[in-house]
Amino acid sequence: MSETGAPRAGWSLGVLALGLAAGFAAMGSFGTIQDSAKAELALSDQTLALVQGVAAAVPLALLSVPVGILVDRRNRVRLFLGLAVLWTLGTLLTAVASSTAMLFAARMMTGTGTTGALTAALSLGADLYPPGRRGRAMLVMTLGKSLGIAAGFALSGTLFGWVGGGAFGVSGWRAVHLVLGGLFALCLLPLLTLREPVRREVVAAGAPLRVVAKELWARRGFLLPLFVGQVSVVMADNSALIWAAPVLGRRYGLTPDQFAGWMGALVFATGIGGAVLGGVAADWGQRSGRRGGVLHGALIAAALGAPAALFPVAGSVPLFALCLGWLVLCGTVTGLITSVALTVLIPNEARGLCIGLFIAVAGVIGFGVAPSAVAWVSAWLGGEVHLATALAAVGLATGVLAIAAFAQAIRAAPVQPIR
Repeated sequence: MSETGAPRAGWSLGVLALGLAAGFAAMGSFGTIQDSAKAELALSDQTLALVQGVAAAVPLALLSVPVGILVDRRNRVRLFLGLAVLWTLGTLLTAVASSTAMLFAARMMTGTGTTGALTAALSLGADLYPPGRRGRAMLVMTLGKSLGIAAGFALSGTLFGWVGGGAFGVSGWRAVHLVLGGLFALCLLPLLTLREPVRREVVAAGAPLRVVAKELWARRGFLLPLFVGQVSVVMADNSALIWAAPVLGRRYGLTPDQFAGWMGALVFATGIGGAVLGGVAADWGQRSGRRGGVLHGALIAAALGAPAALFPVAGSVPLFALCLGWLVLCGTVTGLITSVALTVLIPNEARGLCIGLFIAVAGVIGFGVAPSAVAWVSAWLGGEVHLATALAAVGLATGVLAIAAFAQAIRAAPVQPIR
């Protein structure tokens, strides 16, 4: 069935946003209370980096492209629902993990489900509205993603404050994931109301994979720097969100229940602001008629956000919060604008594969390399006490790279968007 009419499209967009919120909450829930799991399972920072980063990167590298192909050729609603079930099961498996390997597998499930669903959601959302309104459509889904990231901090931290001593016969961090698993299961119900929309902007319906790959290759001069730019932003943002809680605990002496509330609110508020700014900037950029106009806002946001990567070495908690919020705000802007650019400048039959390739690259580097790089730099500097300095160094370096890459993507962008 196709989506027809604004009310139905609006409902579907809202349900997709809710699904993404649940997925990203599942993906981020472990980070806030990871030090508790570290103590119980006797893990090192390097092991935490594997669990938090590589566990998401490996399945992304292996599955993102196949998921992207499925998005282009199969029923996206069914695919989204299946991936939602996967992140729910991963959350419950986290609660009962008794070894590093089991915990690694659980976090792999949540990461695969969430990022795979993001590919399907972007493709679905793009077909609910015409190109001229697509920035606002991506805005709603970005709000869902931001809500999920914020909930990953706020829910897990708040629940840990309530059951930190243990509940249901298990330790606090396990009890938190049992509760969250039940909540995510309830979030599956609205997904049953979704219907597959008609695909827009199809240049070659049912084209063989080699034809689709050729279309993407022809745009490599634009896509490669765009990928480098946004992956660099993902590296900085993921490292920040993964390691912010340990820095607050070790450098500033705060416990999860002391920072989870304001940190969750901060991430959500800046996510809302970034989504609104990104959506408006993307639509304005398209109307400007300039080459690469849709990406001008991303370049500005990357330039403004790079200095905020120094938040881990801020002299106080308020300054830490201000800089982290600014980093998330700018990262949300670039992420939304990049999503709009892919849905506008890439034909529908290649869109899922393109987004899947992007998520695969972002997963390997942004999730797998960046968090581990922070741990490696920290070890090189002298040990875990240098975590804050290492996080700042990695974030600043990737921020500078993003600026140069977005500038090149604008110069190489297609002159005319697909209508």
